[in-house]
Amino acid sequence: MRISTNTIYDMGTAGLIRQSSDLYRTQQQLSTGRRVLAPSDDPVAASRALEIDQSKAINDQFAVNRRDAASSLGFAESQIYIAEDILSTVRARVVQAGSAALGDEDRKAIATDLRAMFSELMGIANSRDASGDYLFAGYKSTTQPFSGSVEAGVSYAGDDGQREAQVGSNRRLAVSDSGNDVFMRVPSGNGRFALTPDSNNRGTAVLDAGSVTDMATWNDPANPGDFNIVFDVSGGVTTYDIIDNVSGNSLLTGAAPGGAPLPRTFQPGDVISLRSSGAEPPFNYGARFSMTGAPADGDSVNLKISSSQSVFETLGDVIKALETPASGDAVALAKISNAVGSALSNIDQATDVLLSAHARIGSRTNELDALDSLGEEVNLQFETALSGLRDLNYTEAISRFTQQQAYLQAAQQSFLKMSGLSLFNYIGA
Repeated sequence: MRISTNTIYDMGTAGLIRQSSDLYRTQQQLSTGRRVLAPSDDPVAASRALEIDQSKAINDQFAVNRRDAASSLGFAESQIYIAEDILSTVRARVVQAGSAALGDEDRKAIATDLRAMFSELMGIANSRDASGDYLFAGYKSTTQPFSGSVEAGVSYAGDDGQREAQVGSNRRLAVSDSGNDVFMRVPSGNGRFALTPDSNNRGTAVLDAGSVTDMATWNDPANPGDFNIVFDVSGGVTTYDIIDNVSGNSLLTGAAPGGAPLPRTFQPGDVISLRSSGAEPPFNYGARFSMTGAPADGDSVNLKISSSQSVFETLGDVIKALETPASGDAVALAKISNAVGSALSNIDQATDVLLSAHARIGSRTNELDALDSLGEEVNLQFETALSGLRDLNYTEAISRFTQQQAYLQAAQQSFLKMSGLSLFNYIGA
C-alpha cells in the first residue's frame, strides 16, 4: 500500500491535535481541581453531582431563611423586652399611686406619666420590622394593628395569623406573633376570676385580688363562674348573701334571695368563701377573697371567671381613676384603691403574657440554632459527596500530565522526521 505525502501530514497533524487536546484537558483539570469538566467526562458522576448541587442549593436557601427568621425573632424579642420594661415601670407607679398619703394633684401627676407610658406601649405594639411590615399585625402585615386612646379605648385591626418561614425541609417556623395574643388577650383579675365592685357602691370596702383554693373544684364544669355578693347594713350589723347569677338563687339558702338580714355576717377583713359552712346547703367552688373597710347597705361585688382584657384597657382604667378627684371623700378614695388593686392584678397578668411570648420566641430561636447546626452538617455531607464525584486526584493527574507532555514532544519529533521523508530529497544525489 502506498502512503502519500498528504496522508503522512494528515496523520501527523491528527496525532499532534489529539495529544495537545489531552494535555490541555489535563491542564484544565489541574487548574480547576475538577476531574469532571463536562458531562461527557463521566455521565454518571455528572448526573449525580447535579442532583447533589440542587439539594445543596435548597439547603443553602433554608440557611438564608433561618437567618432572616432569626433577624425577625430577634427584633420581636427586643420589642417585647421593652414592653416588659414599660410594664415594670407602670406597676411601680401604680403601687405609688395607691399610697393614702397622696393628694389629687399627686395622683394626676402619676396619671400623666402613665399616659406617656400608654403611648410608648402603643408604639411598641405598632412597631415595624426591617421590611416595613407591622410586627404584631398577624397576616395583615401592611395594616397598622392598634389604634385608639385612653378615653376611647384601643382596637385591634390585625388578625390571629402567625407569619411563617420554611427553615427546613420539613419545618415551618412562626416568625411573628399576633397582637391579640401579646397585648389584647390578657386574663383579667388574678387569672382565674375577677372581682368588680358595683359602680354605684357607697361604702369604703377595698377588695384584695382573691384566690382559688381548690383548682379542680373551680374548674369543675358545674361551676357557674358568675356570682354576686350583696350586702345589707341594718342596726350597725353588716350581712351578705352570695347569689348565683346563672340560676338567680342564693348559694347560702338554696332559694331566691330574701330580705335583711342576709344569711352571713361580715366584719372588715373577713374572708368571703364560695364554700358552704354550718347549716347552709352544700356547695364548694374553691374560691375566696377578703375586704377591708366597710360596705354600705346595698353595695355589691361581682365575682366572675376571668375574661380577656387588653393591657391598654387596664392602663386606661387606672389612668382615668387616678384623674378623678377624691381628696376628703372616703368613698371616692375606696374606688381609687379598688381601681389600683385591680390594675396591679391585671398588670401582673399582662406581664405573664409578655413573658410567655418572650419564652416562645426564645424557644424558636433555640430551634433555629439547632437547625443551623444540622444544616451545616448536611452541607458538609453534600460537599464530601461532590468532592468524591468531581474532585481531581492530583497525584494521578500530575503523573498523567508529565506523560502526556512526553507523548506530545515525541509526536512533534516524529512528525518532523516523517515530514522530511520525500523522494525529492534524493533527486540529484
